[in-house]
Amino acid sequence: MQKIRNRERGTANSLRVLIAGGGTGGHVIPALAIARELRDAHNAEVRFVGTARGLESRLVPEAGFPLDLVRSGQLKNVSVATRLRTTIDLPLGVVECMHLLREFRPHAVVGVGGYASGPGMLAALVLRVPTLAFEPNAVPGLANRLVGRWVAAAAVNFTQSQSYFRNVRVTGIPVRADFFSIAPKVASTPPRLLVFGGSQGARVFNEAMPRTARRLLDQFGSLEIVHQTGARAAEETVQAYARAGMAGEQDAGRLRVQAYLDRMPDEFAAADLILCRSGASTMAELGAAGRASLLVPFALAADDHQRRNAEAFCAAGAARMLTEAQLADADRLLDELVRLLVAPEELRAMGERARSLARPDAARQIATMVVDLARSA
Repeated sequence: MQKIRNRERGTANSLRVLIAGGGTGGHVIPALAIARELRDAHNAEVRFVGTARGLESRLVPEAGFPLDLVRSGQLKNVSVATRLRTTIDLPLGVVECMHLLREFRPHAVVGVGGYASGPGMLAALVLRVPTLAFEPNAVPGLANRLVGRWVAAAAVNFTQSQSYFRNVRVTGIPVRADFFSIAPKVASTPPRLLVFGGSQGARVFNEAMPRTARRLLDQFGSLEIVHQTGARAAEETVQAYARAGMAGEQDAGRLRVQAYLDRMPDEFAAADLILCRSGASTMAELGAAGRASLLVPFALAADDHQRRNAEAFCAAGAARMLTEAQLADADRLLDELVRLLVAPEELRAMGERARSLARPDAARQIATMVVDLARSA
């Protein structure tokens, strides 16, 4: 078992919590928020278990928490060879996690979904360590579905996922406080469209927006587009905009294309409409910020959970949705964007409905559940 350590150490008498899982930012970022709340509000010693392939391998040590790496991998939407390798690695990962649990002796284990969540939670169940599952999506991932009926408690984001667990509470997803401090949107001149596909960008947006942006800007006397592409696609996306006639002086100040946006809360605050994916963390940020969105679920997301997430927001009148196939139709995308951008009062109402779905106290609630679970063991 590989170990990534830092200088932080707890005391022998402190509450000890192991957080298992990761992979994407949708798993890791809320997990870190829970960890900080446990450390800062409850003086807990928090340790993570993850895999080398997930974002936790970078973000967890950067945040100042110890991380242990175990073997695990994907089972859904992958090749036969990958499923076979994961099937072999899974029991080995469970054994590694059992060794870690015997060494660390946590009072509770929190599973946040992702590659390492399954081995970590299974090991905790075998050793009878109290377990709490955190599920951000409308449809739980494979790891949480496997252990859902056996965990001691669960914290979920959508009411739709309650049926998969017992002793469950709808807490929402921990989100940075900066998003909750964003004021309700007042129609701006010029209006602004924010396009982003997460920190890595999204190819479908990088291909679709250059085909649409020229006509979109021509339909509005004033409109600003801010597009985050992801580092690997920044140059080619800029070139695609240029080929579409978006490199002239008349567009100066109306189009900003960047590989990465450092201050996302500020970008949300300035946006009238956000074109984005529908991962759980993104949805939580939209709710916290109170912003209207046009959602395009990732078609290959496990169990189609991004579509389910988007449908929940659409049902509440907080967003509209396009599939990836519909996004490929430049006319359809243009029509949807124009329909929304010409109706600032509807955008404001959509943002208010999105804010009504937000849960600003999520991190505190989840940490309290963990503490109560540890005390009752």
